[in-house]
Amino acid sequence: MSPLAQLALGLTLLATVVAIAGIQLYTSGRARRRALLNRLAGPDPAPADPLPTALVLAGQRPEETRRRRFGAVDRRLRGTTLGRGLHTRLRATGLDLTPGEYAVYVLTVVAALWLIGAAALAPFFGPVFALIGLWAGNAFLNWQRVKRTERFINQLPELSRLIANGTAAGLALRTALAMAAEEMDDPAGAELATVADQLAVGRPLEEALGELGERLPSRELNVLVTTLILANRAGGTIVASLRNLTATLEERKETRREVRTMLAEINATAVTVPLLGLGALLMIGTMAPGALERVTSSGVGQLAMAVALGMYAVGFVVVRRFGRIDV
Repeated sequence: MSPLAQLALGLTLLATVVAIAGIQLYTSGRARRRALLNRLAGPDPAPADPLPTALVLAGQRPEETRRRRFGAVDRRLRGTTLGRGLHTRLRATGLDLTPGEYAVYVLTVVAALWLIGAAALAPFFGPVFALIGLWAGNAFLNWQRVKRTERFINQLPELSRLIANGTAAGLALRTALAMAAEEMDDPAGAELATVADQLAVGRPLEEALGELGERLPSRELNVLVTTLILANRAGGTIVASLRNLTATLEERKETRREVRTMLAEINATAVTVPLLGLGALLMIGTMAPGALERVTSSGVGQLAMAVALGMYAVGFVVVRRFGRIDV
């Protein structure tokens, strides 16, 4: 197969993945829009059916279900440790994807990047681009989880205030959590709705809140979860504790925003470093066609190229470490 044919095939695979992801995003958006319209229209006159226990324990609402693709791959993958861990990570990101769908999409992107790297640069870069694709898939999940966790942390002061007001009005803790789930937007609303549904089918409060802390790990949420669990075990009023916690969370929210603003330049530099290396390779391939293939055809050239790529990777990691400050 000629390099031009490999490039065309890789671009076709990549365009197919983008098209499938776009269609899936469109259909999920329509489903959520219908659910929002139904919610704004008010409750049905007939009593609603109870939530299926399987959906509750899986953290899904009935209006969020859709026809899943690649069911056979998903069933086999869920039977493995890797599949179960991937399912937990996908739930933490809030993406409407199954482990089978995610695995198929990532493998398709990896194959497309392999063909594109081998055709655009040299055959040596095909496996390198494939490894970058695998890393990018994992980094995408981490980025989605961190972004969703950040949004949840920004909602914690309001969440703590709602729970404090509910308990001060004489509501039980479980009722206050359900009320907060109805009042708040996503992701806090969706996560609290999952907790409320699990409590409705008899799951202990400690387990439901503990699972919430595992899905969205953060110091602020761990403090809130620990406060609620201790109050549920020991009894008594928790209004004063929650109101003090609300003030503390507001201060930490402002501090995190200031730190993130100051580190924006460092994070941009970490992304720019590997992009400069890729740009240099593309320039060499354009100015001297076949030069990269001749360089990587020998063992010494492959070793030198591997060392150079490793140095770029180390530079990326080091710069990212400089820009990581725990608040």
